[in-house]
Amino acid sequence: MMIRRFAKSEDGAAMVEMTIVSTLLFALTLGFVDFGYAFYQWNAATKAVQIGARLASISDPVATNLTTAGPTTTPGAPVVAGAYGPFACSYSGTIGACTNSGTFDATNFSRIFRGDTAVTNDDACPAITGSQRPGMCHFFPGLRRDNVVITYTATGLGFQTRLGGPVPTITVSLQNRTFQFFFLQGLMGFANINMPSMLSTVTGEDLKTSAPS
Repeated sequence: MMIRRFAKSEDGAAMVEMTIVSTLLFALTLGFVDFGYAFYQWNAATKAVQIGARLASISDPVATNLTTAGPTTTPGAPVVAGAYGPFACSYSGTIGACTNSGTFDATNFSRIFRGDTAVTNDDACPAITGSQRPGMCHFFPGLRRDNVVITYTATGLGFQTRLGGPVPTITVSLQNRTFQFFFLQGLMGFANINMPSMLSTVTGEDLKTSAPS
């Protein structure tokens, strides 16, 4: 009799159901928060590469030999596509380098990464003061130097013996960057979702630090 009564009893059923439902609801809510933050990171990365490309187009090139890389045998003739480079400049750890024997300039890279703030030999992003221009790191907090690739490519712009060197096409992109999750990383193992390679491409302008923004 007691066993039959126990089998038919529904005492505590609501609590069990609420436990199951609240667990799913909790995971869903945290998922919305995390994916909203991932969307913010996506937008921040997009803005960072746009700012980086703009700064790169009006700053001294990171690949310093770019200014003398173009042909000069026929003054006034076009600099054809592929005439030099491309020079893809990036950090690996604390060492900066450019492909195709390009000469890497850490100060010029810092100006794109940090804007007009102080140059440091790490991933620091100093606060902006006064009329200083912000850099990529100010638009994407947590960005590291080794996430950034700055590429100078000959795409048929400019002419030989042009004052200031050839006119490159500049692409700023991100690499080796994963989305940061707070809750889902521990609950569901969302720890290594790579961010797509964000990039922005512009035409080089004055390629000197004093150029207006």
